[in-house]
Amino acid sequence: MWPLPSLPKTPHFCPPQLSLDPLGPEWDCPLGSKDLEEEEGPWGGGSGLPPPGCFPGSWRHDVGLDCKGASEGADAQAWTVHYYSLLQSCLQQAGLPETQDRSQAPRTGCPGAEVTLCILGSPSTFLSVLLEAGVQSPGNMLLCLSPAWLTKVPAPGQPGEAALLVSKAVSFHPGGLTFLDDFVPPRRATYFLAGLGLGPGWGREAAELARDLTCPTGASAELARLLEDRLLTRRLLAQQGNVAVPATLAFTYKPPAPLRGGDASPGLRLVELNGKEGQETLVKEEVGAFLHSEALGDALQVAVKLSGWRWRGRQALRLYPRAEQGPVVDTVLALLEKLEEEESVLVEAVCPPARLPFAGSPPPGPELALRICAVVCRTQGDRPLLSKVVCSVGRGDRPLRHQSSLPRTLEAALAQCGLAEASQVAIVRQRVKAAAEAALAAVLTLEAGLSAEQRGGRQVRTDFLGVDFALTVAGRELTPVALELNGGLCLEACGALEGLWAAQRPGLAAEEAAATPLVETMLRRSARCLMEGKQLLLLGAGGVSKKFVWEAARDYGLKLHLVESDPNHFASQLVQTFIHFDVTEHRRDEENARVLAELVRARGLQLDGCFSYWDDCLVLTALLCQELGLPCNPPAAMRLAKQKSRTQLHLLCRRGPPWPAPSLYAVPCCPLESEADVDRAVCQVPLPGVMKLEFGAGAVGVRLVKNASQCREHFSRIARDLQAEADHPGIGLGWGNAMLLMEFIEGTEHDVDLVLFGGRLLAAFVSDNGPTRLPGFTETAACMPTGLAPEQEAQLVQAAFRCCLGCGLLDGVFNVELKLTGAGPRLIEINPRMGGFYLRDWILELYGVDLLLAAAMVACGLRPALPAHPRARGHLVGVMCLVSQHLQALSSTASPETLQALHDQGLLRLNLLEEALVPGEYEEPYCSVACAGSSPAEARHRLLGLCQGLGIDGPHYPVAYFLSHFK
Repeated sequence: MWPLPSLPKTPHFCPPQLSLDPLGPEWDCPLGSKDLEEEEGPWGGGSGLPPPGCFPGSWRHDVGLDCKGASEGADAQAWTVHYYSLLQSCLQQAGLPETQDRSQAPRTGCPGAEVTLCILGSPSTFLSVLLEAGVQSPGNMLLCLSPAWLTKVPAPGQPGEAALLVSKAVSFHPGGLTFLDDFVPPRRATYFLAGLGLGPGWGREAAELARDLTCPTGASAELARLLEDRLLTRRLLAQQGNVAVPATLAFTYKPPAPLRGGDASPGLRLVELNGKEGQETLVKEEVGAFLHSEALGDALQVAVKLSGWRWRGRQALRLYPRAEQGPVVDTVLALLEKLEEEESVLVEAVCPPARLPFAGSPPPGPELALRICAVVCRTQGDRPLLSKVVCSVGRGDRPLRHQSSLPRTLEAALAQCGLAEASQVAIVRQRVKAAAEAALAAVLTLEAGLSAEQRGGRQVRTDFLGVDFALTVAGRELTPVALELNGGLCLEACGALEGLWAAQRPGLAAEEAAATPLVETMLRRSARCLMEGKQLLLLGAGGVSKKFVWEAARDYGLKLHLVESDPNHFASQLVQTFIHFDVTEHRRDEENARVLAELVRARGLQLDGCFSYWDDCLVLTALLCQELGLPCNPPAAMRLAKQKSRTQLHLLCRRGPPWPAPSLYAVPCCPLESEADVDRAVCQVPLPGVMKLEFGAGAVGVRLVKNASQCREHFSRIARDLQAEADHPGIGLGWGNAMLLMEFIEGTEHDVDLVLFGGRLLAAFVSDNGPTRLPGFTETAACMPTGLAPEQEAQLVQAAFRCCLGCGLLDGVFNVELKLTGAGPRLIEINPRMGGFYLRDWILELYGVDLLLAAAMVACGLRPALPAHPRARGHLVGVMCLVSQHLQALSSTASPETLQALHDQGLLRLNLLEEALVPGEYEEPYCSVACAGSSPAEARHRLLGLCQGLGIDGPHYPVAYFLSHFK
């Protein structure tokens, strides 16, 4: 007898009723009563024709389903009609309007410049994705009801790869509106997801369309063959993910490469056969050993089934008492005759469902079986995220399959089985989440080791996974046991549950949709597709805080051409073209723009866009774009936003409709160019006030002034100390050192980072700032996402948006600093570029949205591919470290090397803002140190402990006080 090790913490391995395959009605038919190797139809299975008359409904049938230039046979046309009717039935049951046929007026669009998410598959399987994407990216989610609506064309410059063109599709829009559209010329897909399989439909055509595409692809036949091999996935989950799987004995004939050799997996026994005949003795010995193995725990039954791509959804399943070795052996031997290479016969443990609750008398009637279905998605940074859990409940003495019972929430299902205690339900949910995310992580690890050919193409990735679980009791501990990976069926189950809710509550909230993170991934990958190979001119390289730009550009496939004042800047070696040019003398920006335009033309650069994230270069960038005919905001708008007093005074005059007008957010101020201006300003602006540089950055030189004497004194100090660029590089002194006095506004300070395109707000991210160390205004602490009430958050977003529009900023990524007062938001200043310091990194980490990529897309005239309602995946709380306050710590306990090591271990998030540990009177923060948590309190607690241990916290820099605003 060979040993079968048990899984950790599960000494008795007895998952409930494992005969849960998505089978046809012949699930328990005797062998031989049905020929399992059915004749495949022209599109991949069954008879080749859809079932007739399945969808009674009142929708129109005289719609234009034919695609011009494509020919379909009668069977193919029948399937197209079938899936159109299925879509209408799904929409009808969800309370959504019928699809409108507007194919007689083709959509023209901008082929190659639009996000185009394309799905070829069953409408019922992907309905949740289609509806969610219709909200997130209106009009860009396309459902193809026939392979004939799609065409592959060779991609120039990419041998062996092809672009996918969409000639006809059903497009999805907010509110569940759908349209049957023709596209002339065809739209180029930026993301493709196909329903693959050997069941009825277009399995073969879909597999061929998905192979070797230039656009991101969410599935391929090659990956499906791996992930739908139950034996392979069980071994993968047990070994790579430490996920509990049923005790299984497998007989395999010429197993696939991933199953050959390797270490034994917990609860799995793999027997490699030399042939399919003459195996009676071996099978009898192995089955006998397995049935008597401790790995089966208290299981009273075993199931015998076939495993392999051919048998998905088309096989018979036999259940036997554990004590009946003979019939099990006979069935295994009979099934061995049907095996082909890389297929297996499985014998696996089946246990009665666990009784819930554990204590008390058993309930009357049959025991209930519970099947848990989890959808997990790949998010930013290839991290798995559980998006939804759906359960089904049925009698424990019958097989429980997909589509055989109504979907319900985990809480409702557990309550029906007798477990309603909130803490216990939370534990089960957390264990399901951990196991599901570990399953996808194991799959992603497997994929990382595959070649492009093995995956089915360079752009193929698994973006979502469905994991089916049973719930077993081991040592009075509820443990989810992974039965199989079942992407389409699990996604359909989640969509069905959402559909039941939507029918009662139209306008299902975004946070309730299982497909939300999947759609976000589709959009993120589409953005990469649209931007790959784009040629961008970048003005100003920035300092150490912008080092991420060069790595990100390489990752996105951007071709950067850099204009920079420093001939020895490290980035000069990281770009396609380096142009050394002094961009610091801004009084000559118009002339410099013309000179730079000639340099660009002389070098023959074929640019798609031009942009800058560096304060010093924003106006010059707008002027250069104007010279080159590239998309950008008007130079006048950039000048207006760049000069702080002009921004406020301009907005104070914007009092007309629509209401609320930008004037409501502006703050009284007065520009200062001489001492005489100071005397005049103190009579116009209420004191206390704030003095700052007109064109400054990083809060350098900003100070609270309480009376006229302090105003004059600070003006003289700045006029003496900060005269030219060399006195403090990078803060805008190339524009001069003029100042302004503005009213000091009481309230909490916040940053709002906006993405605008064509004057429309696409995304907004609000963060909270801690109290500054008056009389200076250098930032001390920050928290994201905001802890404000939704109404207050919305007020800040609208204030930032309307102030940008009021200044003429219609396209770009902008950072707006505001205070929230008792009377509402008030503007501090507009930074007409991507937020600095840690903001880009935090937004990317929490929301999966890259402001750098969004800015690059806008610069190319492309609408950024962003989710409509991005949700934070956690909380970040951070503090700034200053050389003047932390020189000793930064030279010892909190050295850059120590902070980087803690960052690499995931214990903190480090953003370096400066390189040199040089104290000065006018300083910017040296670095930001942050901690993550599932709540603000958890992140705050971790950060405070870390700062105390590293010596960042102290009497002169009270971190607890700086974090007090975030409670």
